Amino acid sequence: MLTGAFPSLRVLLCFISVLLSPVIGGGRAEVLSADSPGMRMLEEIQTVITELAEQTKPSVVNLFPITSAGKLREGLGERTPNATGSGSGLIVDSDGHIVTNNHVIGDATEIEVRFSDKRKHIAHVIGKDPDTDLAVLKVTTDRPLPSARFGDSASVKVGQWVLAVGNPFGLDRTVTLGVVSGIGRENVNLSRYENFIQTDASINPGNSGGPLFNLRGEVIGINTAIINFAQGIGFAIPSNMAKQVIEQLLAKGKVVRGWLGVGIQPLTAELAKKFGVAEGEGVLVNEVFEKDPAALAGIKPGDVIVRIDGVVVDSPNKLSRLIATLTPGATSKIEVVRDLKRLTMDVPLTERRDTAVTASLPQQEEKLGVRLGLDLQDLTAALAERFKLRESKGVLIAKVEPNSLAQAEGLREGDLIKEVNRTEVSSVGEFTSTIVRSRRGDTLLLRVLRENRAFYVVLKSSD
Repeated sequence: MLTGAFPSLRVLLCFISVLLSPVIGGGRAEVLSADSPGMRMLEEIQTVITELAEQTKPSVVNLFPITSAGKLREGLGERTPNATGSGSGLIVDSDGHIVTNNHVIGDATEIEVRFSDKRKHIAHVIGKDPDTDLAVLKVTTDRPLPSARFGDSASVKVGQWVLAVGNPFGLDRTVTLGVVSGIGRENVNLSRYENFIQTDASINPGNSGGPLFNLRGEVIGINTAIINFAQGIGFAIPSNMAKQVIEQLLAKGKVVRGWLGVGIQPLTAELAKKFGVAEGEGVLVNEVFEKDPAALAGIKPGDVIVRIDGVVVDSPNKLSRLIATLTPGATSKIEVVRDLKRLTMDVPLTERRDTAVTASLPQQEEKLGVRLGLDLQDLTAALAERFKLRESKGVLIAKVEPNSLAQAEGLREGDLIKEVNRTEVSSVGEFTSTIVRSRRGDTLLLRVLRENRAFYVVLKSSD
């Protein structure tokens, strides 16, 4: 009986039934002739898959991290990017370099590698990149190793057949067939830079770090995770991203990325309307860090970044990923929307900081009321110290009324209002005068600082 765990098998069987349909009729099934067109086509498909499996398996290895006590770590629990245990790896060149997931090796510096011919060797860590969950190992042998070749993940299409090879549950070089279920998956919260290929080819604990092949035997992804409460949903790091990381780890032992120096947030429908763009068109800059590339190039809070080097930006994740692919010192053309005008700026990037700044966003909740529901105070030195603010002026939120619009939009005590409707406010009086000028039913665009990170929020001023 077929279940939801085998969607690709159902598709294949449906395809087979179409081929067989000419010989089924009259209430009985006739034996398909060995030299019939349908049988020949099925055998050709089968030959492609079996030859692909035989061709790809030797480049896949089984990995067992060695603990500080010298013991093998062979845990086979549910696989997440922060878990460690046995996993899979892919030989990327004949010199013995192996790529796998960073979470497979954890803090281990030595890993036992088991090859398809039953040989075992100890590999050492060349470099790790937690931001993409990739790591490169090196094993020394007395003969060239069978390596895989990488394909172009940018050409991957939804629906194409793929083959996942790995060592799930310690079952060496298990092959599973499936299709690409989705591309460009992000916000999965598995790593900092996400652009996953989603597949229904079965990926289980122990598959992490193994390859995802297309029908030509090219690696189009490195399998990294599964959704453990769902059937047929696995994710792979695209080969183009993996190649870039591997090259840097081999050359430098680490990955160096470009740095723009902005705080960003997604555009809600309300924010998009305020800034004169379509919802999802671009990413809102809520903060620009002094003396960083964006500030030096003239980018300002309130700018909406819509393109980087001609590539459309439609999410904070994509912006971060595009900047991260650029090398420090490179000049990027960044297109922004400012006051309904489009500007293009040349921005020379610097090296990304070790602790990159992420967007500060209040949690969005259902609107519970229409009053602002804020008690405000002028910022004093004592209040700045109490709420750990580096600012010397602004309007401090001293209290947020329960069930108010302000609470529903995520504002809280200690937040510092810096702008109202793109106008800077440094006192409660300035805030009030700006509100008074607003017409009944207008929305208010606030720029708010929380723990020295900025974000924008939209509120209604009245009923």
